[in-house]
Amino acid sequence: MKNKRKNFKRYIPLYIMAFPGMLYLFINNYLPLPGLILAFKKYNAKKGIYGSPFVGFKNFKYLFATKDAFVITRNTILYNLVFIIVNTIMAIFVAILLAEMTSRIKKAYQSFILLPYMISMVIVSYLVFGFLSTENGFINNSILKPLGMDPVSWYMEKKYWPFILVFVSAWKGVGYNCVIYLASILGIDRSIYESASIDGASKWQQIFKITIPLLKPTIVMLTLLAIGRIFYSDFGLFYQVPQNQGALFSVTNTIDTYVYRGLLELGDMSMSSAAGLYQSLVGFILVLGSNLIVKKIDPDYALF
Repeated sequence: MKNKRKNFKRYIPLYIMAFPGMLYLFINNYLPLPGLILAFKKYNAKKGIYGSPFVGFKNFKYLFATKDAFVITRNTILYNLVFIIVNTIMAIFVAILLAEMTSRIKKAYQSFILLPYMISMVIVSYLVFGFLSTENGFINNSILKPLGMDPVSWYMEKKYWPFILVFVSAWKGVGYNCVIYLASILGIDRSIYESASIDGASKWQQIFKITIPLLKPTIVMLTLLAIGRIFYSDFGLFYQVPQNQGALFSVTNTIDTYVYRGLLELGDMSMSSAAGLYQSLVGFILVLGSNLIVKKIDPDYALF
């Protein structure tokens, strides 16, 4: 008992530091859990969540009984798969470049790369509009016009938007993952590189034979977490950046934006709750399945 008391007193500062985060986690993630029952009810504000009539799985039909169900599911999954691949490759590439830098402005470069992640998606949407505006956009007026090319109506041409969305996602999100990979690279024992250099290994050989293999645990962890949210989409990226243009719905509409537009028209909270529960359950199953596959291939890289 004395040892337990001593250990408890010893870790009191850590408990105090963890308390705000644990409180936020409880309020934001665990306190709303009883509200999941709303997905199976027809919500009535007068009767409340528990007094509203039970309708079973009727709310889930909203996602699947429509002609757009295949399109929104396809867009959500395929975009997220591309984002995972492109953003991971770019983040590792940039992290390796930063790790190899020796100049004093290295930290400034790190800050500049992380800056887009800190910018609101609303501001990003205006930045994109500044480049793509048909009348006053930078691309049409400063690039295409001097070359004698006709201006492009970017917000009416859906064929360009898969590439635009991937580019914007990479520009905004690479910095965050880059910092994580950079921290992992800086944690690698430098004597390994020194030994490799003495043995005649070039920089490229050191990267592919030392850096990337030692980054595998971090890559697997971030990839599994990303797979868990593969049925979610960045709402701002798919709604605000395309300016909610109807001509682009076939390539920018995802589950999140579809439900949002449906709620604007129907105002049905139960359908929104059903969509959130569906996305969470699918994400949970995907994380378990992906982790099981990783565990069978190499147990050392599994999350649990």
